[in-house]
Amino acid sequence: MSAMIARTLTSAGRVLATAGLLGALAGPAAATPGPAPSPTPGPAAKTLVTDACPHKQVPPPAVDESEVPKPGQPSPTPLAVPDPPVGGGKLGGCGLVVPDGAPPVPPGIDSAGWLIADVTDGTVVAAKDPHGRYRPASTIKVLLAQVALRDLDLTTVVEGTAEDAAQEGNGAGVNVGGRYTVEQLLEGLLLASGNDAAHALARQLGGVDATLRKMNALAASLGAKDTRTASPSGLDGPGMSSSPYDMALLLRAALRDDRFVRIAATPQVTFPGHPPVPTTAPSTPPPPGQSPPPAPTSVAPYPIVNENRLLTDFPGAVAGKNGYTDDAKKTFVGAVDRDGHRYVIVQMFGLSQTGNTYWDQYRRLLDYGVALRGKSVGTLVAADGSADRPERAQEDLVVESGPSGMGNGTRLLIGLGGLGLIAVLVGAAMRTNRGR
Repeated sequence: MSAMIARTLTSAGRVLATAGLLGALAGPAAATPGPAPSPTPGPAAKTLVTDACPHKQVPPPAVDESEVPKPGQPSPTPLAVPDPPVGGGKLGGCGLVVPDGAPPVPPGIDSAGWLIADVTDGTVVAAKDPHGRYRPASTIKVLLAQVALRDLDLTTVVEGTAEDAAQEGNGAGVNVGGRYTVEQLLEGLLLASGNDAAHALARQLGGVDATLRKMNALAASLGAKDTRTASPSGLDGPGMSSSPYDMALLLRAALRDDRFVRIAATPQVTFPGHPPVPTTAPSTPPPPGQSPPPAPTSVAPYPIVNENRLLTDFPGAVAGKNGYTDDAKKTFVGAVDRDGHRYVIVQMFGLSQTGNTYWDQYRRLLDYGVALRGKSVGTLVAADGSADRPERAQEDLVVESGPSGMGNGTRLLIGLGGLGLIAVLVGAAMRTNRGR
């Protein structure tokens, strides 16, 4: 699918994709729950050659002007490259990093950087360019969600603004006069990848600049030394970067908060509507024979569907987040429980546009990681920079304290009846979805 199509996918399009039609992330029909499939060959795939460490300090060159600093502002200095590498010396490699005696990596993996981690024992199982710096796109919403969960009450009500609605990639539908709990904004953030929801949360956190400081401080405290956020939503900006290793750290931390897992794993919610959006009356009457534009109307609550197919295609799926911008290309981070272990897999700078989807490649990487269980090329560091303790049973995981008010959404899986939702969504304002 072309980048232009990816930029203009609407919520109605997401429902079509979920109902089984083509969408920006659509792939094979949902797998029938059952035993994990055996590794299957993938198609030949082109990917960036990274052996010479071309992205050790900065991501691949931008293809647009999204990272040009504003007039009068200097370009950010690249982040320092830690020496020794975080997580162990082998993770300083920029090509394939696999255990001794490992079988060949499955074909068809086109991400420039990827990583498989077993977070149950805190190890990195295999990777390609694990500390290479790439743009995270909307996977960085995992970090924003953690900041919001730490600092905000889930029941606090936030009123939407015109600035929220004007965000590029306003996929949740936040609009002027709408009233949203923080939990509902997190649903719009994680299910619909709404940059409008990200902006509304950032306002509640003290503004965009304050939110970026909080996100960057939290990333640093978790040991994510390749990460610098330039926007709360993941839209590209000057200095934006992360790495496969860092994104594994960020998702692992998020998974320790049951509220994050609950929201990110919700199949569908009913998102609040909003009153009529004020418009400016035309200065001149319409030409003869033409009717004046219709008066604005209110928008009723409407469904938004989780666009993470990990949840429907993979038995044991826990949570995940996809992303896409023209500069970041396709990105994804997700967790699956398999055979008593929890695996986190990260994909960054994926090049395929049609077929060979996130999910196809995730399946092959997951099967590869499970086959390498017990082997390691490095560790996921704890917040203090040391090797992390092994994860224990789910009930022993650390959960951030604070209220856990439930949203008002009806949480149901969408099925064949999902096509009937299109009229509701089309009736709402069409929303661009450029930065996912």
